[in-house]
Amino acid sequence: MISIGELRSLLERYGVRPSKSRGQNYLIDRRVAEREVEYLGIGDNDRVLEVGPGFGILTAALLERTSHVTAVEIEEGAVRYLRDSFPQMDVIQADFLETDPPEFDLFISNVPYSISSPLLFHLLDMKFKRAVIMVQKEFAERMAAPAGDDEYSRLSVNVFYRAECKLLENVPRSRFWPEPEVDSTVLLLTPRPAPFPLRDEKHFLKLVDVLFQQRRKKIGTVLKQKRMLPEDRTTIPYLDERVERLTPAQIAELSDALTAR
Repeated sequence: MISIGELRSLLERYGVRPSKSRGQNYLIDRRVAEREVEYLGIGDNDRVLEVGPGFGILTAALLERTSHVTAVEIEEGAVRYLRDSFPQMDVIQADFLETDPPEFDLFISNVPYSISSPLLFHLLDMKFKRAVIMVQKEFAERMAAPAGDDEYSRLSVNVFYRAECKLLENVPRSRFWPEPEVDSTVLLLTPRPAPFPLRDEKHFLKLVDVLFQQRRKKIGTVLKQKRMLPEDRTTIPYLDERVERLTPAQIAELSDALTAR
């Protein structure tokens, strides 16, 4: 463990104040950091991108295994600390959401709660082999939820469409300082092609968004309201179902039927 006193001393020395509104909570358990890096499975030539390293608890574990590490950090004080402490590493001071980083193979981040969703979708638009990220437990459960689950959502479908998502371990809130109000979960994302055929990706993603906005209503009702339902409905499946009961593959089947004309 890093002592809270040690962390506070670093924060003071580098002029950093954790922002509650931005969800800045620093991991203080080195054992958790070691396991996150192990989950990443770093190979000899893998280039690693770490986002939001803060005061380097993951960074130190990464650099014990590889020299091919680039970090993206927005906080000026943390950037100065990282450059002072890890001169062998490339540190980019930038907002990851507004950055095109150098090419990388592996991604790792303890994600601030406030940017979990935009960071995830920004990441999934990039090319990489694996990502280990730690997010709020509830958010992780939504990412991995199957059809019919209470947590199944637009997020679940969008993640499933792009990658395999595996929940690895829960991390108690006591492993952070300042202590957040919720526990966290470490997960592994492995990009892959969608495991179902799809005629029109843009239509599919729009359909997912539209249907989950009114997830309790029958699909036929939502499509009629949105003027997305053709006059000939005989070949359109699942109109009497609710989207929360459909698998991503079934939503793709619906999307294909709607665009097959």
